[in-house]
Amino acid sequence: MSEIFSELQGAEFERRQQDTNASEPPAALTVSADDFSALEQRIVRAVEMVKRERQVRIAAEERAAHMESELHEQAPRIEQMEKELHALKGERDHVRQRVERLLGQLDALEIQG
Repeated sequence: MSEIFSELQGAEFERRQQDTNASEPPAALTVSADDFSALEQRIVRAVEMVKRERQVRIAAEERAAHMESELHEQAPRIEQMEKELHALKGERDHVRQRVERLLGQLDALEIQG
């Protein structure tokens, strides 16, 4: 918006320079129909852009809320799976110890035999 205002000021400054060069008294701030139309188009584009950005933000917030909800739903399942994993690792270690003991017993039999 400030860019539009700056352009209008620049256009008015140029007009004043032309008016001063023509030895006419400075005119009141006037905006030509073309300048006004250009300003109107820029405002319409800015409003459309703001609307689009709001829609995108709302959609992103909805996705974030949905993902957060899914995360909260999955948290107990993840916790249960971590407990299962810990139990399975413990069971694996126990089986490994038993197998090592049996292998040790087999080695002892081969040495004796």
